[in-house]
Amino acid sequence: MNVHFLGTTGYHPNDQRHTMCVMIPQLGIVFDAGTGFYRTREWMATNELNILLSHAHLDHVIGLSFLFDVLYQKQTRAQLFAKHEKITAIENHFFHPTLFPVRPPFAAHALEDVSEATPTNPRTGGQFMLGCGTLVRWFPVEHPGGAVGFRCWLPNGKSVAYITDTTASADAEYLGEIEGVDLLIHECYFDDGVEEHAKLTGHSCLTPVLEVARKSGALQTVLVHLNPLQEWAPAPEKIRRLAGGLNVLVPDDQTVIEL
Repeated sequence: MNVHFLGTTGYHPNDQRHTMCVMIPQLGIVFDAGTGFYRTREWMATNELNILLSHAHLDHVIGLSFLFDVLYQKQTRAQLFAKHEKITAIENHFFHPTLFPVRPPFAAHALEDVSEATPTNPRTGGQFMLGCGTLVRWFPVEHPGGAVGFRCWLPNGKSVAYITDTTASADAEYLGEIEGVDLLIHECYFDDGVEEHAKLTGHSCLTPVLEVARKSGALQTVLVHLNPLQEWAPAPEKIRRLAGGLNVLVPDDQTVIEL
C-alpha cells in the first residue's frame, strides 16, 4: 500500500511545494484537496475517489475546483466527507456562481450523518466504513474555525493518521486517537522558537510535534504543511538530534511511502 504526498505545504504553494494533498491510490483515499490535488488524476486506480477533508480553509479546498480536469474521461465517482458546516460553506460560498459558475461533480457527505459514535468516545467524533474496506475514524482538533483529524485502518492491517492545522503539544487531546499508529502524518508549519505565534494561528512547532510522535508510539512520522514563505523544512541533522531514535521524514512533493 503506497502513500503519495502530492502537496506538502500550507497557506500557498511555492516553487517547491503545493498545498496539502495526500493520496492512497490503491484505496481511492485522499486527505485534503489543496493545490496538489490536480496530481490525483495521474494516480487514480479505483472507481471511487474518497476525499477526507480536515477543514475548509482555502489552501485545503481549492483543489475541489480542479475536479472537472481530474475526472475528465475517467469512470470515477468523487465523494467528499467533511463536517456539515464545512460542506455548507463550500457549497454556498466557494461554489457560489459569482466565484465558480458550474459546480464540479462530487457527492458531499456530512461526517455527522454517515458516522456512528465510538464506544470509547461517544460525544466527539465518529467512525464509518468506506467501500474500499477502510475504517475511518474522525475526531476534533483545535484550530481557528474548527478542524478534524483522521485515523484510517487499512485492509492490510496498517493504520495511518492525518493531523494538520492544529497546535501540537505533549497533552494534546487527540493523542489517544493516534496511539500506536503505523504512519503519523502531522503538520509542522514552524521551527522552534515561535510557539506563541503557532498557538495563535493554530499551527505547530517542531519539538512539540516530535513529542506527539513519541507519546503516541507512531512507528513512522511524516512532517507536512511546512511554511511556504520561508521555504522552511527541518534539517535532517536537527531531526536526528531532537527525535531521539524516532523514525521521522520530511517529504518532498511526490514522495511515496510504502505502508
